[in-house]
Amino acid sequence: MTMASKYAKEMNREEFAAAMRGDPVVILPIGSVEEHGDHLPLGSDTIEIDFVMGRLAEKLDCVILPTLNYGNCGSTYNFPGTMSVSFDSLRAFIADILDEIIRHGGRRILVISGHAGTDHMAAMRMAAKGLVKKNPEVKMMVMSDYDLVPDYKGGNIPSWDGHAGKAETSRMLNIRPDISKRGKTASRAKYNEFMVLPDPESQFPSGVNGDPRGASAELGKKIDDYVLRRLLALIEKNLGEK
Repeated sequence: MTMASKYAKEMNREEFAAAMRGDPVVILPIGSVEEHGDHLPLGSDTIEIDFVMGRLAEKLDCVILPTLNYGNCGSTYNFPGTMSVSFDSLRAFIADILDEIIRHGGRRILVISGHAGTDHMAAMRMAAKGLVKKNPEVKMMVMSDYDLVPDYKGGNIPSWDGHAGKAETSRMLNIRPDISKRGKTASRAKYNEFMVLPDPESQFPSGVNGDPRGASAELGKKIDDYVLRRLLALIEKNLGEK
């Protein structure tokens, strides 16, 4: 397959059928519409995961489904621009798509999100678990690309760095410098253990968790290269055998 033909939205029905007969890794990318401080765009999670998909398309025998641009956003819910879907809606929608992938012969599936919220990821995993129980022959991975970022050794990234922090800002400066800025202030989320609160921004007052002032496109490229290497290795290990 050519690189362009790896995107399902660009295939006709015969091309899709032929691609699926080759038992490719079928990838469902997930993004979000979510605030990312005052220095990154609302679509950062989607932009990042689409960038990862473009690089995977160059390296992997895969079929990439259209990106789901919405997710479940908890800690950023009350900030301007965040548009969250419910846990149940997300779980049901992903379950329906996974069911369709399997109906079309998909047996090696990667569900990967640019957004890594706790409930968001739980909804994805719950959807996948139900489908794998019904179809035990299917190999399925569910993850966020940000699951891999903390393992990157370099750049003096603090262990608590996260949403719109140094690592994510660096990645966006590498991917879309035209709509991304470095950020002017550092902030660390405040977590009240075991508390369920009606105002999530009380724990996440700035919408930033990290120090984006130290971000750079150079660091972002190193992180993105690391994520790609790790992701390819995980796919080969977990989904590689046909």
